[in-house]
Amino acid sequence: MIDTSVLVVGAGAIGGVTAAKMKGGVRRVSVLDANKEHVEKMRDPGLLLDELGEERRVQLDAHADPSELEGPFDFALVTLKAPHLEAALAPLVERGLAETFVSLGNGLVQDRIAEIVGSENLVVGTVEWGATNLGAGHLAQTTLAPFVIGETEGGTKERTRLLAEALGTVADVRITENISGQVWSKLLVNSAFSGLGAVSGLLYREVVADPAGREAALAVWREGYDVGVAQGITLDEVLGVPADSLVVRDPEDRQRADEALEVAMGYAGATKASILQDLERGAKTEVDVINGGVVERGREYGVQTPLNARVVELMHSMERGERSPGTDVFEELTG
Repeated sequence: MIDTSVLVVGAGAIGGVTAAKMKGGVRRVSVLDANKEHVEKMRDPGLLLDELGEERRVQLDAHADPSELEGPFDFALVTLKAPHLEAALAPLVERGLAETFVSLGNGLVQDRIAEIVGSENLVVGTVEWGATNLGAGHLAQTTLAPFVIGETEGGTKERTRLLAEALGTVADVRITENISGQVWSKLLVNSAFSGLGAVSGLLYREVVADPAGREAALAVWREGYDVGVAQGITLDEVLGVPADSLVVRDPEDRQRADEALEVAMGYAGATKASILQDLERGAKTEVDVINGGVVERGREYGVQTPLNARVVELMHSMERGERSPGTDVFEELTG
């Protein structure tokens, strides 16, 4: 057992699965989540975890009120949706409940978290494996892939190694000294596959299997890649492939991209986009920090991102109930 204490902040699909798999592997793991029904079920009878088709129950030390937590924790893993960051993290900072916060959410939320917790107290990470929220007290891990973590200023500290050991009880862990490149590469995954998966209602592999969906995904990826390059970011490998392997500009690039897609879908093809899960529950999605993040940075650096902007518009119309997800969006994006 690893002599580390961990607080998981947000027990949705990724956070809840992480806490359940970490239990017994570290000295202490607790969970903070605003959903009281979910919290009660995680405590008793325990979280029902479907781990790649195998089910088990895991009783967790779960809380809905941060005042109930006994700290300090070595790490607070932040897996919250972007709209909830301030409300959840401010009380933890005020009470000094965590020595180091770890950003594990989707989209461009790292700067926002750093403003709340202090940049010196933040380690940034990405999650390449997928999970699905099946309801209160019931979560499923759907794919196998690593965590990637790194210090914002590069290099590796003792806390980075300790964090890798703790996360290693859940999944493989890769430490990078180019976390900004990793964050942007993961944003490309989310913008191309989560964004299009959400507006179409499909899993990642189903988006790629649709000819128009594949073209739309590669086009959305190219926009985001160009914005990353414009910022001077050296994009990191993601889902087992170099980020530039999915950039298609000429017909001769196509075979390379098709081969890279096959590798990437081997890791993440069964993933159901978290923003699609939010849409189905009637919750506000994170499209504004995913595809919207690409659009905002593109505007700042003078790179046109019309397809990402259209995905944002489509998601907002679906949030308002004005239209429903469907594959017709692919032709609309590529036509």
